[in-house]
Amino acid sequence: MAALLIPRRNRGMRTRLGCLSHKSDSYNDFTAILPDKPNRALKRLSTEEATRWADSFDVLLSHKYGLAAFRAFLKTEFSEENLEFWLACEDFKKTRSTAKLAAKAQRIFEEFIDVQAPREVNIDFQTRELTRRNMQEPSLSCFDQAQGKVHSLMEKDSYPRFLRSKIYTDLLSQTQRRLS
Repeated sequence: MAALLIPRRNRGMRTRLGCLSHKSDSYNDFTAILPDKPNRALKRLSTEEATRWADSFDVLLSHKYGLAAFRAFLKTEFSEENLEFWLACEDFKKTRSTAKLAAKAQRIFEEFIDVQAPREVNIDFQTRELTRRNMQEPSLSCFDQAQGKVHSLMEKDSYPRFLRSKIYTDLLSQTQRRLS
């Protein structure tokens, strides 16, 4: 039985390593990163809108296609858990049912905050412990400090790289080419 598992495991490892070696932040086909009806979406995205993403990180996050492009970029850097956590917190803050609040908070904590979480975000010990204490009586603000740290990390680290990335520059070029 063990002999059968080894080749399968090696094949899986080769596949994973192959994916790593093909890592690229170049997107010639933007249909993969744009939500809903991507061909129409790219046609509707103006150069001005895409250029405004460089004005501020929050402008980028508030734009549906900017968010999609930033997510695609983070995937190339294997750090999309930061954005996914931030989005989960934004969704959590909209929770109106007190019955659902504790369960949603627990899911977010286990997925992103807890040590060895499957998609653990990079936050300091004090923030992690404060969030853990907040979980004793979950409220809409129990993730605020952790979310703020992750937002700041993305804004100072990933966002400037995104603006210099081939994903963003190619997207800008493609919107400009449509005009000519």
